[in-house]
Amino acid sequence: MGEEIAVKRLVFAVAVCVSAFVVGEPAQAQAVPEIAFESVPNFLKLPADMYLGEAAGVAVNSQGHVFVFSRGNTTGPAYGAAAAQLLEFAPDGTYLREIGRNLYAWSFAHAVRVDKQDNIWVADKGSDMVIKFNSAGRVEMVFGRKQEASDEGTGPVKHVKPPLPPVDGMFRQVTDMTWDAAGNTYISDGYINSRVAKVDKNGKWLMSFGEPGSGPGQFNTPHSIVADAKGNIYVADRGNGRIQVFDGDGRFLREIKIDVPFDYAKAAPAIGKKPTPDATGTMAPGSPWALCITNGPKQVIYASDAFPGRIYKLSLDGKVLGVLGESGKQLGQFGWIHEMACPTENVLYVAELLNWRVQKLVLHPGK
Repeated sequence: MGEEIAVKRLVFAVAVCVSAFVVGEPAQAQAVPEIAFESVPNFLKLPADMYLGEAAGVAVNSQGHVFVFSRGNTTGPAYGAAAAQLLEFAPDGTYLREIGRNLYAWSFAHAVRVDKQDNIWVADKGSDMVIKFNSAGRVEMVFGRKQEASDEGTGPVKHVKPPLPPVDGMFRQVTDMTWDAAGNTYISDGYINSRVAKVDKNGKWLMSFGEPGSGPGQFNTPHSIVADAKGNIYVADRGNGRIQVFDGDGRFLREIKIDVPFDYAKAAPAIGKKPTPDATGTMAPGSPWALCITNGPKQVIYASDAFPGRIYKLSLDGKVLGVLGESGKQLGQFGWIHEMACPTENVLYVAELLNWRVQKLVLHPGK
């Protein structure tokens, strides 16, 4: 790919209308700019004998260090093998260390986040656990419990319909976590329980909200979760193709749906069969896989979809402010973005499953 930065030119969509739907408010038509951006080549500098697997998670701490939760370091059989490795990199992408090597919770990596105290949190979908590390990389708290290896019948969690009732303190295929200003943690749980759990700063279980379904406050795979400065909680309700917004007590506030037109004939899926123009659910255009929210007084949300493989910049009320990217394997293209970090409004880190990489993006919205 060379050492020169690949630059995406700004192109304004002419006569392109978008609808960002917020419950209780009329849809507003708007012209949406395509945001120019650079993708930094070879950003992560791995040791010669280390490789990423599917990059499930990426996060950045206050010092600019980058944490990647990858389905790497795979051990075991072809089926049911453990696939989780947490790596730390310097701000320039230089490899620093591995955190939690051979950790008991490592099973199938899903998400990593860093809180305001620079603690590192991970959600492991395979072990149904959330782990809090301090900045030194030591385990401070664990949530949930992995199945005992010695138990008769230990194996994959069953996706029965309807699902079994959730249990306080336990997760089933957990996905992500975020925090409010008081230090409460909100955990999206997940592929089966379809709810959000809330624990306080000391780890005490407080409550959970949500259930399987498609109505307000119901979920179909709550896949990513972020909080704004006011403590509102934004949940990527991936299977329902929307972002739902709640207050800190789980009261439903509104939903956001992303509908940005694109050239369907020219769009290509990152893998598999092309979704139909009227597709709904996980593979539908605008269906949110990953969310991140910026810091500072003027917060914006970034959301990604799998097809046509774009990133959307949103205001907190759901207005689409810009769009960038497409599916593919080259710099500036994406293969199923699974998590994003946005330490500033114009710097994004995106973790991709299909391309086994993390890209650092520098946005140029003014060009």
